[in-house]
Amino acid sequence: MIKKILLALGLVVIVFIVIVALQPAEFRVVRSAAISAPPPAVFAQVNDFHNWDAWSPWAKLDPAMKQTFEGSPAGVGAVYAWEGNNKVGAGRMAITESKPAELRRIKLDFLRPFAATNPTEFTFKSEGTNTTVTWSMSGHKNFISKAFCLFMNMDKMVGGDFEKGLAQMKKAAESGPKQAT
Repeated sequence: MIKKILLALGLVVIVFIVIVALQPAEFRVVRSAAISAPPPAVFAQVNDFHNWDAWSPWAKLDPAMKQTFEGSPAGVGAVYAWEGNNKVGAGRMAITESKPAELRRIKLDFLRPFAATNPTEFTFKSEGTNTTVTWSMSGHKNFISKAFCLFMNMDKMVGGDFEKGLAQMKKAAESGPKQAT
């Protein structure tokens, strides 16, 4: 009887390992929003980390969060780091590419609650009197991440925050944004 139970448990573990191993190794979360402002006004919201408090979905989750800014004030070389409670964790972002009113890429390093590096990108497309901004984040999933994602979907976990952030960015850009590039 115990032998059958151990054999069944072993089989369950093997099946679980195979299922996890067959999961996709990459993920990508993408959300877009139309904003009634020209591309330079929307671009200014993301090109300067000092503007993120107005729209970031994580900015107000920890009023005591420590924030540091390094390097350039905006654009390539600008660096933002944070250290906060369990809701915001700790990490660092650095702008790696910045094409005014067109594209902004950042290297996003999470330090806590889990270590990960996720390339993040914002694109801006003029459409009449609107700008469509697209926010994306991608990453690699190791075996543990693949197992975690069997129960927690990255798109569902982060996508809602992207939608909230884009809605707040819309309000900030439409109410008179800074025009820094």
